[in-house]
Amino acid sequence: MLIDFLERSVFIIIVLIRLTINSEAQVKADQPVRIMFYNAENFFDTFDDTLRDDNDFLPGGLMRWNLTRYTNKISSVYRTIVAAGEWEPPAIVAFCEIENRKVLEDLTNRTYLSKYNYGIIHEESPDPRGIDVCLIYRKDLVKVVDYKYWIPDIRGKGEFSSRSVLYTEFVTHGDTIHLIVNHWPSRRGGVLAREDSRLDIADMVRNRADSVYKTHSSGAKILIVGDFNCTPDDREIQRLLLTCQGCNELIDLSAAMAMDGSGTYRYQGNWEMIDQVIANEALLKPLVGLSTGEKLVKVFNPGFLLVKDPIYPGYQPYSTYRGYKYQGGFSDHLPVLIDLVEK
Repeated sequence: MLIDFLERSVFIIIVLIRLTINSEAQVKADQPVRIMFYNAENFFDTFDDTLRDDNDFLPGGLMRWNLTRYTNKISSVYRTIVAAGEWEPPAIVAFCEIENRKVLEDLTNRTYLSKYNYGIIHEESPDPRGIDVCLIYRKDLVKVVDYKYWIPDIRGKGEFSSRSVLYTEFVTHGDTIHLIVNHWPSRRGGVLAREDSRLDIADMVRNRADSVYKTHSSGAKILIVGDFNCTPDDREIQRLLLTCQGCNELIDLSAAMAMDGSGTYRYQGNWEMIDQVIANEALLKPLVGLSTGEKLVKVFNPGFLLVKDPIYPGYQPYSTYRGYKYQGGFSDHLPVLIDLVEK
């Protein structure tokens, strides 16, 4: 454990030194635009929100969440972001499991990220626990044109009570990208748990993505990321990918990694690719401008984000909690990284 700790510390120090050296450097025109998606695992502040069920993550709550643990969490998420950016922090970091805007303000203002002038997009969702989908973006690299939060129309099925989906239109490197960030309902209780809700959201995302494609011309570049709480071969993802000839074709760029045994979340010793990246053909095969592809998408899995699995052979994400026991790690999910490069 001491060796693991020292290795993590050395790695983080090297990354911070590199960032310090390059903090004033101009971003090269040919440098990839890096986008990161991260399920930050219950990133709560320490204050009681009377409108949400956040009682477990209060100083007197079940998880004994306090200022020290919250400060450590900020540091952990920050270190993950700067390491993922290598020489430069990512242009966009999309999150899920963020309680509120204050958490993002503390992350971007009380850490070294303050040097990069990150803007924030966040709105409260209908989720009962108050964990939201949101993002931060570097204002020197990204211009936000528009953003909206979507919820599916489920008339006749009761009130929608999960995370809304974040749609953002932004311009970078002179090109327009349409980013859709998701956190679909959990499978806790079994694979079929809340499958209908995930299918409703899949239908909504598919329809809205097609609408964006048609409204913004047939060349609209669409990138869909998130924690889908299902794998690339599950019914919900296949429903999202359904297409027709001449339509807005969507390709799951995480499917090949999943087939090779990679994943972002480990359950009973098996890696699952539930944090995924999906792009449309216009982004994969553009005539000009930015593009991406399978080789430009990866799971970010450096050693400091992993810890030996105490039950099954191998390693698992070094999470903040293991069950109800505080470990002081990073997250129970690994981040995914997407690079956009000039065609």
